[in-house]
Amino acid sequence: MPEKGEIIIRFDDVSFGHSPIRPILDMVNFSVRRGLKIALMGQNGAGKSTLFQLIAGEFIPDNGSIHMPPGYSIGIARQVIPRDQFDLTIREYFKNCFEGKVYDIDPRIDKVLEVVHLHAPKDKIINDFSGGQQARLLLASALIQNPDLLLLDEPTNNLDKEGIASLTKYLIEYKKTVIVISHDSNFLNSFTEGVLYLDIYNRKVEQYSGNYIDVVREITIRVERERRKNAQFERHIQEKKSRANYFANKGGKMRILAKRMRESAARAEESKVSIRREDRTIRNFTISTGKEHVGVMLNIGSLSIMRNHKIVNRAANISLRKDRHMLLTGPNGIGKSTLLENLAQGTEGGATISDGVRVGYYRQDFSTLNFDETVLRTLQSAMDNPNEQILRSTAAGFLITDDLMRARVGDLSEGQKGLVAFAQLVLMEPNLLILDEPTNHINFRHLPIIAKALDQYAGAMILVSHIPEFIKQIRIDEILDLENLPC
Repeated sequence: MPEKGEIIIRFDDVSFGHSPIRPILDMVNFSVRRGLKIALMGQNGAGKSTLFQLIAGEFIPDNGSIHMPPGYSIGIARQVIPRDQFDLTIREYFKNCFEGKVYDIDPRIDKVLEVVHLHAPKDKIINDFSGGQQARLLLASALIQNPDLLLLDEPTNNLDKEGIASLTKYLIEYKKTVIVISHDSNFLNSFTEGVLYLDIYNRKVEQYSGNYIDVVREITIRVERERRKNAQFERHIQEKKSRANYFANKGGKMRILAKRMRESAARAEESKVSIRREDRTIRNFTISTGKEHVGVMLNIGSLSIMRNHKIVNRAANISLRKDRHMLLTGPNGIGKSTLLENLAQGTEGGATISDGVRVGYYRQDFSTLNFDETVLRTLQSAMDNPNEQILRSTAAGFLITDDLMRARVGDLSEGQKGLVAFAQLVLMEPNLLILDEPTNHINFRHLPIIAKALDQYAGAMILVSHIPEFIKQIRIDEILDLENLPC
């Protein structure tokens, strides 16, 4: 890493795991200097959020030590607001970010909400905000503390283009240390100066200097070089083993030669490099519609939106049939997520889902999943007639291993929960897909594959997404703009 100042974080032989069967770090060593802006990379489930919690002191290492200066302040932007804070007002929520009384809290709130592009009265209750607005509050709760070390976990989720630009400017101008987890490569490349790479397989942290794109290119070149080297070793191994078997059958001195060839093959086997396997992406997949449905699946005659923090009704004239894809748009806070939830639950007064329509609902906070259930039971419950072979093949396609199948959904990373949710949709075979920000927390390598599956989906679909590049890859037949509905 470029030397900007003294070392303010040092991991010395740190090992940690949530349980003996779920190790995260194994004898990890790295350091971070004051004032650096760093990206933390790694596959979904590698333990990036856990590493943040170790730095913040919320977890204690099983072995090794973590060194930081005394009195060093840390602000961490988490991925979800704890449910026990849902009844707080904005002002109360931000006051909880500080120890002791803060006399200038209102101007601080105004400034930080401007950075995250969120405007709302300070007496508004957290539970009244949409999922996207709550994500902005989470980000603002870290920024308002102006900490010595800023830890940001997927900060661009739910930010629009202007919001990302505003946050980027803030981070570029921030004089202190920043470590960011994000799958937005352009965002990371705009301000990072180094990368920490958490390898899910060897549970080590590798350290790189340079901007994000340069580091990714360096890693890609190294992986390809390792693959070529291993291919050469593999050819040598197979050749020596074949000749060893041939000479062993000859008897006499030929057996000595066969032994030497086996030893040569063994040395080549030991020389093979452990290739970074987490560069894998999910397999191509199809969301089938199961039993066909004829005619209109969803009819929306009217709907409710938020205007000036009040619920108002608006007329609509929407009928969705099979093979029709609708994009739902509108600014944060207008009620997109609430509308999708009401449609999925059949509680939107002016909307009707036809009898026999099977609804697949992807919710951005994954609250449709039972966090206390195992992944296996979660996937089994999506199938009318559970088939072990189909279930495990589908799960494997989404990088859900046998170990993960036995894990509780609540113990998974947010990215892994997203992959479980998609696997659930595949097994469910819905006629109507309702998707609320399906790119959140998902590794950017998986997004083209997900977009392809949605583009080819033959049922009716309603999509909300703030990622233009993702939307461009999906066939959209009509757009429902909540901001421009007639009164």
